Formats: sequence, structure tokens, C-alpha cells
Amino acid sequence: QVQLVESGGGLVQAGGSLRLSCVASFSSSRMTWFRQAPGKEREFVAAISWSGSSTSYADSVKGRFTISRDNAKNTMYLQMNILKPEDTAVYYCAAGLVGTITAISSAASWKYWGQGTQVTVSS
Repeated sequence: QVQLVESGGGLVQAGGSLRLSCVASFSSSRMTWFRQAPGKEREFVAAISWSGSSTSYADSVKGRFTISRDNAKNTMYLQMNILKPEDTAVYYCAAGLVGTITAISSAASWKYWGQGTQVTVSS
């Protein structure tokens, strides 16, 4: 059964840090994090290749967030530092890229999704 399970969300003050985890029931060559704030579309946050040597980030999180993975544990991480109130959202992990590599920032390019974990940053 294909399953992605996120954890690590919570309430944090602005300037604080959180580390999200996503455990997969299968191996996926590329994985990604998206987020969705109330009333907004789901937006790309970061993506990582199988080896971890290739990563990409949304401009809004570059320099503050770090994506990584541990293939032995089928787990992907998102270290979030210097959090801002505008980072408040439900964070989703996804796997199973069905689009081209140039379309990784589109939610439609990913087949499997987790249930999401809430991140709330207070000012």
C-alpha cells in the first residue's frame, strides 16, 4: 500500500524552527514538500533527488529551509529555520513524479500525497 505520513508540525513563534518528517512506504526517486495556506493554492516548497545531490527550493524559503532524506529509512525531512508568520500552512509531502523534471513545482506533477501536517507560526 502506497502511503506517505508527515509529522513534526506544530505551533512556533516567529524566528523559531521546526523539523518535518515524511515516512514513505515505498522508495521514490524524487520527493517534494508543498504547503497550502487557508484560501490559497497549494504551493511548492522544496524537492530532492534520490541521492540528495539535487535540491530545489521556492524563493520564499531559500536560505531558511533545508530538504534532506534518509533512503535507508524511506524518510524525507524539511528543516525549517527563521520561521515567519507567512509560513503558516498545512505542509504536505509528495512522491511519484509523473510530470517532467521541469514541472516539479506543479502539484499536478506528483501522484502520491500525505495527509499533511499543520505548521502555525505566531508573530
